Amino acid sequence: MEMNDASPEHGRLVLLIQERYNEERFDSWGAEYLDPWGNDMHIKQTSLADIPFLVTEYVEGLSSPFDSFLEEYVLSSTFYLIHNEDAAAVGYFAIHNEERLTQFYVRHAYLKHAQPLFLQVLERYAVRSLFVPTCDELLLSLTVDQGFKINKQAYFFQDSGIDQPETGSQDGEIFRIASLCDLPIIEQVCGSFLEDYSHWIDKGELFVYFRDAILLGIGLIEKSRMIHGVASIGMFTNEAYRKQGAGKRIIVQLRQSCKEQGVQPIAGCWYYNEESKRTLESGGMVTKTRLLHIDITEQDQAQ
Repeated sequence: MEMNDASPEHGRLVLLIQERYNEERFDSWGAEYLDPWGNDMHIKQTSLADIPFLVTEYVEGLSSPFDSFLEEYVLSSTFYLIHNEDAAAVGYFAIHNEERLTQFYVRHAYLKHAQPLFLQVLERYAVRSLFVPTCDELLLSLTVDQGFKINKQAYFFQDSGIDQPETGSQDGEIFRIASLCDLPIIEQVCGSFLEDYSHWIDKGELFVYFRDAILLGIGLIEKSRMIHGVASIGMFTNEAYRKQGAGKRIIVQLRQSCKEQGVQPIAGCWYYNEESKRTLESGGMVTKTRLLHIDITEQDQAQ
């Protein structure tokens, strides 16, 4: 059958060819996006190991570090590189479990593209939620732009730089690196606080706090894999000995251990855990950073 440019059959053929062209470009280049200024932007899957320069830029631009809780989500995310038609790196983002945006970074020279790129990522990758640390000015601003409902997830802490006097300690108390012989009593007292205590013992990052044969609590120093020179600290106090100052003394000791190792201690706790917040603050940690949890609703997507 003969077709002319105005026939319905010709129109359907052109549409089919265009759809196949777009699919081929998506397969070879990743997602393609035309920004408001007519510039082609391309998105393709990558890995953290392939974009160290971008991650370094991102970290250096933060107003404060984030703790191991968020870092675990980031490291287990899928990473995507954003580049322009000249193959120059524009930025990157990371999505956890195909639904939660954990990082979004655009380099300074390309910030005029940040808003449309952010919306494109949310739509194209069907993002349902975001983790937004308030130390990340760009992601925080982009989130505020959209008017999403903000849920408070956690506090992030840094070292105050002020030495805390050790008070309330008693004879027979000792704070030291845990060994495998401590494993039975650690599991008995601390339960499921950590998934695999032997892993942390083998790494030399788990500490025990004893009073004679009584385990008062444990402490953890977890060095960051993304931010050089910082380590997340955490502790668990024996339930039978809480509100007696043991938690504070563990935090003080962990801060000192970090200082001896030449790393800066950071910490985090659930936003609504007031007891943990008070313990960290009494041990010399301070907070100015929050982790926000954003859920994108169907109403948000329709706007």
